[in-house]
Amino acid sequence: MNTQSDQLNLGWLPPSGVQLRKAGVQFDAVRVDDGDWGRRLADRLAEMTGGDPGPVVEVASGRRCVYFLVAAGSTDHLPWPAEVTRLTAVPACVSYIPIPALDDMTWPLSWRYRPTAPGRFVHTRLLRTALHSAE
Repeated sequence: MNTQSDQLNLGWLPPSGVQLRKAGVQFDAVRVDDGDWGRRLADRLAEMTGGDPGPVVEVASGRRCVYFLVAAGSTDHLPWPAEVTRLTAVPACVSYIPIPALDDMTWPLSWRYRPTAPGRFVHTRLLRTALHSAE
């Protein structure tokens, strides 16, 4: 049993391993495929938020992409750079977001920044600001 996820009362965290979560239910995601840029962006958000940017998942293989978990629907009707992919729920298109357990062997996925509270996600407008200032 994952006591840390129980204490946070985050039903979307898997107790072990990695699970896919459907976008638009608990959250959406913004994926940055350039892993180095995504990691710098996550660290910049951490600086902007006093060390708590919201949940950020990183991948250690392949494209080494980075997933920024944002509130469901918060990326709609906003312009985004071509270098990012929004994983959202829209008619006729289903997106899934890989979520690792907090304290388990989940390679190649891991938490760059762990979730800290129920309903606490990456602030969408701060993410957009950081994306545009890094261009």
